[in-house]
Amino acid sequence: MRKILEVKNLSVEAKENGEEILKNISFYVEEKTIYVLIGQGGTGKSTLAYALMGILRFKIASGKIIFKNKDITKLPTYKRAKLGMTLSFQDPAFFEGVTVENFLRAGNKNISQKELEKTLSLVGLDADRFLSRKINHLSGGERKRVEFASVAVMKPKLMILDEPDSGLDIVIYKEFYDILDNIREETKASVILITHREEVGFIANRAGFLYKGRMIYEGDFREAMRKYCQTVNRRKLCKFRK
Repeated sequence: MRKILEVKNLSVEAKENGEEILKNISFYVEEKTIYVLIGQGGTGKSTLAYALMGILRFKIASGKIIFKNKDITKLPTYKRAKLGMTLSFQDPAFFEGVTVENFLRAGNKNISQKELEKTLSLVGLDADRFLSRKINHLSGGERKRVEFASVAVMKPKLMILDEPDSGLDIVIYKEFYDILDNIREETKASVILITHREEVGFIANRAGFLYKGRMIYEGDFREAMRKYCQTVNRRKLCKFRK
């Protein structure tokens, strides 16, 4: 299977003080697969996501980012987006009074009504009921679904999702992972899913374990989860500890 993204010995610093946040990070993502990045809070997962998208608060000190066989290490964010990369933040901005339809069309002004309805169906929402609803009147779970839909309508080649499962009730984790898998199947996009949840093993193709700014392990999800549990002392809680 071909690689859509390859990160080679990437080191990242904070712009304001030069503090090293990521050190020699290497991994790759194959086409039409879900790559899971796991690790505790504050270990550099979001920084890596921002660096991949070229967000300016961080500086790439060394290394390369290759996307679709093109070196994008020095490209600005908007050019990476034009190539087909998109980033969904852990706490996306929602504007009071904006309808679901207008929010989704902001990501793709040329999307047809039929495509819009189909995208909502992928995330388990009925277009007749939700297109006219205001974003700020939705429940937390409904907002998460709309967030997924807003990424899907952009028709990206690579979706970077920063802890989209944050704050979800444990009962509906599996449901949201199924929705994400449905979106991947429909759009044929690759996904980098940033999380600390064990349940994501349902859909992971490969995984990386990030700890204190370094990639401790990169490869099989179960092994990544095992090393995560050992390192952060979650042996009693981790399903994959053996």
